[in-house]
Formats: sequence, C-alpha cells, structure tokens
Amino acid sequence: MRLHIPALVTVVLFGANGAFLSGQSLADAAKKEEERRKAVKAAGKVYTNKDLGSLPPDGAAPPPPKPAEPVDAAAAKETEKPADKGPVKDQAYWAQRMNELRTQLQRDQTYVEALQTRVNSLSADFVNRDDPAQRAMIANERQKSIAELDRLKAQIEAGKKAIADLEEEARRAGVPPGWLR
Repeated sequence: MRLHIPALVTVVLFGANGAFLSGQSLADAAKKEEERRKAVKAAGKVYTNKDLGSLPPDGAAPPPPKPAEPVDAAAAKETEKPADKGPVKDQAYWAQRMNELRTQLQRDQTYVEALQTRVNSLSADFVNRDDPAQRAMIANERQKSIAELDRLKAQIEAGKKAIADLEEEARRAGVPPGWLR
C-alpha cells in the first residue's frame, strides 16, 4: 500500500495541472482582446524621437524638458526656417568635405614627387660641378628644396590625419560610409 500512495499523489497532481493548463482557447483570447480594444476610446500619447531629445556628447544629464507650447506658437515655429543652424549635413556635404581633403592630399603628393626629382637633380648637378661658386648656388637651392620637401611631407601626414578625423566624425554622426566616397 505504501508504494501506491506516491504514485496516486503524482497522478492527482498532474491531473490538476492539466485542468489549469487547458483553461482558454486561442479563439477565446482573440475575442477578449478585440472587445478590450473596442472598449478603449482614445489612444495614449505617441512619443517620437523629437520628444525624447538627445544626450549631450559629454554624457552629462540631459537638460530639463521644455514646457508645452500653445498650439498656435508651435505651428508658427514650424513654419520658421532655422537661419543659424549651419549647413545641412547631407550626402553632398560629406562627399564635398572628403573630396576637398583627398584632392589636397593628392596635390601635395604630386608636388612631393616633383620636389624629390628636383632634389635628386640638384644633388647630381652639385657632384658634377667643379666651380665652387656654382656648387654653392646649387647647394643653396638644394637645401631650400629639401626644406620645402620636408614641409610638404609633414603636410601630407596632416592631410592623412584630417581624412581619418573626418571619417571618425562621420562615423560618430551616423553617416553611411558610401557618402564619403
């Protein structure tokens, strides 16, 4: 008799759970939900991204929300165009900025190649001259060209950094990478 009592308790417990689980059909739940939706008269307020605002870049707490404006003031404000917001940062804006940086970088690289050719030519000319006065003039010109070459190489590095900075700025602004091509 002892062996049958645990089995009997198990059957009773599972049978009770089955009764609780088979409570409501899907059709009944759908009907109740439809009735509930009909009973609700007006929808609640719909929040958009404009209502939420944005966080400042430093991670500080956002400013307190603005008080609600009258409807007429809000309509008048929408018709005004912002004059001092700056340029619209669309695809053309980002493409133009990147194009300007790349054009300047390419121009500098071309100029470096030409200056390097000039330095090489002046070095060869310097070695082949016997006259000390001519060698001094060539050495002076070569030194100026080398200084200009060093300045341009630094400018090329700055241009590469500016392109990388623009790419990072665009990434942070959520700009698609294709806009920078």
